[in-house]
Amino acid sequence: MSHEAIRIREIRAEDNPQVEAVIKNCFKDFGLPTVGTAYEDAETPFMNEAYSEDRAVYFVVENGLEILGGAGIKQLKDYRGNVCELQKMYFSSKLRGQGFGKKLMEKCLEAAKDFGYEQVYLETIPTLEAAIHIYEEFGFKHRTEPLGNTGHYSCGIWMTKDLKQE
Repeated sequence: MSHEAIRIREIRAEDNPQVEAVIKNCFKDFGLPTVGTAYEDAETPFMNEAYSEDRAVYFVVENGLEILGGAGIKQLKDYRGNVCELQKMYFSSKLRGQGFGKKLMEKCLEAAKDFGYEQVYLETIPTLEAAIHIYEEFGFKHRTEPLGNTGHYSCGIWMTKDLKQE
């Protein structure tokens, strides 16, 4: 797969089925719980619509017509502070380990700053060690409890990053 052919862009409605498949395949690939996670979120089949509100964006990684991954930024649900959540960052096995997690993270953090958020929050599962390592490299700090009300009670790792000092 040529890296030159791969690009990151905002999601479109026709991407929804492929994005959902990438997300759900990651759960199978890693043996992740499907209950209390993004797997069962009502918005997972409708990602374009879910990120069409103000101060929200979802980026996809595509190679030609194939969606290979994605991640988004959106206001943290049921939280009053100026905090967004990094959401649904998943990659096809065809793309993992090639540096696109970092590229997509940069894009999402840039969007969060452009939207004026002060902090980014994320939740993940302990077995996703490579992802956790990337989050730590980008300055995310571990928390002892969740923020907001994502409904992802099976996660167990909560992290935040301040954007105000950058």
